[in-house]
Amino acid sequence: MALSASLALIGVLLAAPALAQEAPDALVKRVTEEVTQHKDVRSADSAKLRAVVETKLLPHIDTRRVTQMAVGQNWRRATPEQQERLVREFTTLLVRTYSGALASYRDQAIEVLPLRAGAGDNEVTVRSRIRQPGAETILIEYDLAQTESGWKIYDLRVAGVSLVATYRTTFTEEVRNRGIDGLIGTLSAKNRA
Repeated sequence: MALSASLALIGVLLAAPALAQEAPDALVKRVTEEVTQHKDVRSADSAKLRAVVETKLLPHIDTRRVTQMAVGQNWRRATPEQQERLVREFTTLLVRTYSGALASYRDQAIEVLPLRAGAGDNEVTVRSRIRQPGAETILIEYDLAQTESGWKIYDLRVAGVSLVATYRTTFTEEVRNRGIDGLIGTLSAKNRA
């Protein structure tokens, strides 16, 4: 019994570096397939769609970095408590946003393009195309950074429009008008709506 448990632990430890070394384009392709092929994607149940996003997609997003970039220069003005609240509220908003997008997914063909990066790059862009009958192809670009726990997405551009830059414009205006706590309140209200 102890020998089999030890062997299992060794197997997990040996496999861990291999998982951490998954190429960023392979990661995007695998996660895209896991999300789009999940049985609950066809569901109209928003709670099930949120669960798919939270379990399959969210672990691969650097939510703190995304939030910090979206808040921009105002991040440094926020207290550590406000920063944590911003991350929590913005993460909830991202889950709701991705769940809503997933609700409209209907058998589009998603192609992850080969990665163009140099050996040793610790930040890369993975490109993909979404093809749908009767509509123009949409280019999606994922910016990823190598972290201690593997590659993490920190921004995404749809047809050249950055998610982070879009939110930064809105967040900067909100902080200018209502302060950091006002931004947190606005995010919280959107999440409750």
